[in-house]
Amino acid sequence: MGHGPFPGSLVIVSGLLFTACAGSSSMGAAPASGVLPADARALRYGASAPEVFNHPTMGDRVRGLFGADWSPDSQVKFGAPAFFPASSSLRLVRLQGGDYIAITGCVPSTCATHRGLLLIRQDGEQLMARLDEGGFSHYYDRGPGASAASVPRSSIDSAWRAVEGIERS
Repeated sequence: MGHGPFPGSLVIVSGLLFTACAGSSSMGAAPASGVLPADARALRYGASAPEVFNHPTMGDRVRGLFGADWSPDSQVKFGAPAFFPASSSLRLVRLQGGDYIAITGCVPSTCATHRGLLLIRQDGEQLMARLDEGGFSHYYDRGPGASAASVPRSSIDSAWRAVEGIERS
């Protein structure tokens, strides 16, 4: 009788430990990202979003990333450029072991609900983006291995959260 609670407790504790270990698996978890200290690499293609969009190397790539959503009245009501006015922030983010230029902005007339994030890998070969439009998010990916079916949403969301954390503080 003195041993009754112990085996039951051992089973419960073992079960909790097992589920805790299984729950901490990195499978399916969003990749970690973080905002890096400011340096000149963030300005590689321009000091503002419009400058980046007009850069000889990046202009066509950025327009290609957004495709038809570049223009207003497409799937995105305002068109992608409206999410990144000249006042947009440029910073550097580390994501998946690489450094990305992160441009964050919003449509000035509806900033609370229409925000955007554009990520450009330092070599300019991979671009990713997220446009939030009043509760609906649009995701984009352009570069090696990119396809409409393989947009790395968890990576983009991880960078989004990292940048938002800096902007709030």
